Amino acid sequence: MARKVCVVITARPSYARIYTALDALRTHEDVELQIVVAASALLERYGNAVSVIEEAGFTIDRQVYMIVEGENLVTTAKSTGFGLAELATVFDNLKPDIVVTIADRFETMATAVAASYMNIPLAHIQGGEVTGSIDEKVRHAVTKLADLHLVSSRKAAERVIRMGENPDSVLVTGCPSIDLAQTALEAEPRDTAKVLSAYGGVGAEVDVSGGYVVVLQHPVTTEYEQAYNHVSETLEAVREGGYPALWFWPNVDAGSDNTSKAIRGFRERHELSNVHFYRNLNPLDFLSILINSDCIVGNSSAGIRECSYLGVPAVNIGNRQQGRDRGRNVIDVGYNRNEIIRAIEHCRSNGRSERDLLYGDGKAGPKIAEALATTTVSIEKMLPY
Repeated sequence: MARKVCVVITARPSYARIYTALDALRTHEDVELQIVVAASALLERYGNAVSVIEEAGFTIDRQVYMIVEGENLVTTAKSTGFGLAELATVFDNLKPDIVVTIADRFETMATAVAASYMNIPLAHIQGGEVTGSIDEKVRHAVTKLADLHLVSSRKAAERVIRMGENPDSVLVTGCPSIDLAQTALEAEPRDTAKVLSAYGGVGAEVDVSGGYVVVLQHPVTTEYEQAYNHVSETLEAVREGGYPALWFWPNVDAGSDNTSKAIRGFRERHELSNVHFYRNLNPLDFLSILINSDCIVGNSSAGIRECSYLGVPAVNIGNRQQGRDRGRNVIDVGYNRNEIIRAIEHCRSNGRSERDLLYGDGKAGPKIAEALATTTVSIEKMLPY
């Protein structure tokens, strides 16, 4: 009898991170794939992922609306609570044999707690990593709730085991987002202007033929009150530098309202003739944009993970990725426009970085699918020391 594997997708980046595993799961003869889309992945202003998932041929079994308006610490906690209540009902209806949660966004806590309290084995992807902020607490809390750990690297596996997890439950699969990066590298070269023409966006028409930067900056949840000032420095750097820039909207985190407010206010006060803004792109289209760019600027994990594999330089701003294992592509800077400008100039002058295999070799999806289909998982857990 096929094992019912329920994958919960709570944000637009989570779909990109799990796509190749989903693709392998739907064709695995021993798996009945269930997909639940929840939280910001359902919201238009954060790049509704439903159409992208359905266009890829997947069936969405349930949709869970759980985000409370406000994007602050109180609404973050309340959203998690609503998600816990709603996902408990979903799991009761779908009756999965194993639930899969991805990475470290706050919504994953709802998935992890609901599955654990209902005695459903929980698999966690991308555990054992280090970043700081609230993501750090969430990631390690989910690790302690999880029964199967599908990690991206040897270092991550070592950390999970040192947290007291059974070594037999920790499998190094690599990160499925790297699989997608490999697919993008192997694809025929694509014209950036043609890719972008399907997405509209707002702002000035930007000529990308002579090079451009990608900007993606999220608020830091432990510094959310400073989100306005943080992104303002980046806006000033991009404006003063005059680089053609493709700017992508932030995630739904505490402080994202202030990030969005800063962007809108800056656009009203200044003529940004070199910047065009986008909500969301199909994952492969976004990777194509990254491959053709001079660098990525901001604090997205894409700069650390996918871009290390692609060899795309990354100007990493602030503390959001603090402690995460990095490749040679990353330049760390503070929330200072002059530092940001110097780092961008360095990236544009020096070109591509050497590729790193920190987060996998591009073959994680099938490994994850096989593990979810065949690994014997127990909900019993005790510290081994």
